[in-house]
Amino acid sequence: MSTPTPARTPWRAVLGGSAGNLVEWYDWFVYASFATYFASAFFPKGNATAQLMNTAGIFAVGFLMRPVGGWVLGRYADRRGRKAALTLTVTLMSGSALLIAVAPTYASVGYLGAVVLLVARLMQGLSVGGEYAASATYLTEATPPGRRGFASSFQYVSMTAGQLLGLGLQIVLQRTMTEEALKSYGWRIPFIVGALCAAVILYLRRGLLETDVYAAEAKGSPAVRHERGTVRELMRHRREAALVIALTAGGTLAYYTFTTYLTKYLSNTAGLPKTTASLVSFCALLVFALLQPLAGALSDRIGRRPLLIGFGVGGTVGTVPLLIALGHVSGFWPAFGLMLAGLVIVTGYTSINAVVKAELFPTHVRALGVALPYAISNALFGGTAEYVALWFKKSGAESGFFWYVAACAAVSLVVYVRMRETRDAAMSRRELATEAAPARTSGPRMPGSLRRVRTGP
Repeated sequence: MSTPTPARTPWRAVLGGSAGNLVEWYDWFVYASFATYFASAFFPKGNATAQLMNTAGIFAVGFLMRPVGGWVLGRYADRRGRKAALTLTVTLMSGSALLIAVAPTYASVGYLGAVVLLVARLMQGLSVGGEYAASATYLTEATPPGRRGFASSFQYVSMTAGQLLGLGLQIVLQRTMTEEALKSYGWRIPFIVGALCAAVILYLRRGLLETDVYAAEAKGSPAVRHERGTVRELMRHRREAALVIALTAGGTLAYYTFTTYLTKYLSNTAGLPKTTASLVSFCALLVFALLQPLAGALSDRIGRRPLLIGFGVGGTVGTVPLLIALGHVSGFWPAFGLMLAGLVIVTGYTSINAVVKAELFPTHVRALGVALPYAISNALFGGTAEYVALWFKKSGAESGFFWYVAACAAVSLVVYVRMRETRDAAMSRRELATEAAPARTSGPRMPGSLRRVRTGP
């Protein structure tokens, strides 16, 4: 059995398809990383943990909107095209960032400011719910066989770059402004920056070309065109949809634990200064971003399942001791080393999860098939991660959250062990006709598992 022959990577498509993730996730994570500064602006004075729980609750509500975004924009991407969906999602994110930047405070209008914040988060949830699938399908379809794992890994490179941009700006503001100034007006600056960056990405995305795979599908029979992006058609692939939900649960929870929540954890539990906690996260995330293409390229050679299984094992046995140790660190280097260890484990999931999901579905329902089940799982596990963690902390049983993360990783591990390898899936009939390598299978076949051709009903 031979490995797929690598072809040239279409860098323009990769950069265009993934660049929007930077802005989308910059705005998404800026909310989380600056919450410690604006929490008091939208809620009455009182316990700092309670204020953070309120803002974390709104953060989680944004995730609850993601299934709606996955359904609406996933359908839009399957019916109108990947490029159209990518353009729409970044437009929505720009508007939501601007809305947060001008939101009034509790001192001036009471809870109305929190309502504005909630509306903006709902818009962000709608946008991100569609962006993930549109980007995943575009990157997968626009890249030749043998390079898809590598190309799709740039989705998390750009997502992490968005976090780095937000954390970098936070570090700069922390060193140039007083804490009082940050809580008063400085927290608005990153949201203004996000709106401006989105305008630039919108201009870039207007020059993208539609993928050949989707363009060929769009010329199909009237019956196929009528069923594109419908929930009814997705239900014909319900086993694949259930697989997406299951394989996402542990990965997304671990990802948000070791990225967005960890900065607060280092500050609130370990007692590190906010500036040190932010610097630790910035440096660890920078290395994490560099690891994604390496892991993605590795999956093109050895398959997707080995990386997913590696994450499942590491997440199951490593989460609890890592988080316990992180809660007792006293300086930059120990915190950096432990956080990076967690992110290395998570890389087994993040680097390839997008391409695995895209490889499970046929073209005419691929975006919806990736978007809706992923968004549901993300809302249930990723979106609630920070809130659940803070709830455990407030209840005096913080370590319970660590075991919760490990248990979810263990459930996903069972799925990874049983699922079929997806690396050799053909994205189009043309690929199937020209592909010389035989289908590669690794592990037992699940009922309704991947068929060789992922186009047409």
